[in-house]
Amino acid sequence: MAASGFVLAGGKSRRMGRDKARLPYLGTSLVVHLAGIVERALAGQGTVTIIANPGPYRDLPYAVVEDLTPSCGPLGGVVTALTMTTSEWNLVVACDMPKLTPESLRIVLDRALESRAPCVAARGPDGTAEPLCAAYHRTSLGVFKRALRDKRLRMKDVVSEMQPELVAIPPDSLTNVNTPEDWMQLERQPG
Repeated sequence: MAASGFVLAGGKSRRMGRDKARLPYLGTSLVVHLAGIVERALAGQGTVTIIANPGPYRDLPYAVVEDLTPSCGPLGGVVTALTMTTSEWNLVVACDMPKLTPESLRIVLDRALESRAPCVAARGPDGTAEPLCAAYHRTSLGVFKRALRDKRLRMKDVVSEMQPELVAIPPDSLTNVNTPEDWMQLERQPG
């Protein structure tokens, strides 16, 4: 399998005050919406797995795998994804980016399939890699495991060490929702 997809939904949603992944969005939950986006980006060529505590997510129509290193933030989720994958490339997204599209993710994945870099990431608004809208080659697992061992959990720092290849996608694709105010603003925007 050339690529697999992973949606990280294991966060504590402290700033939101409730589980972001379960927020209702476009007739489903935010996490199921994002998993569907990833699934369409893979175009039937790979599987989609949600990395989260399986308990509250047993009813989802996607496989849910428990984070191998809970309480280590997104870096732990990426380690889990890269440990379990059988694919060369692995598309990883956060569950709180409702405006991502299959087309945007396809830009990242298509570039990854041709790249020699261990990571291809969307270019964020600040010009740096957006580590939770990225494709990671499975050989990058060692970099993440070392960072975990050294307790360097900040994804942007670890990804920048890999000298990722950056690709441009529509900037609003990277909009994420962390607070009730972010959520209210998203709900006020059409489509």
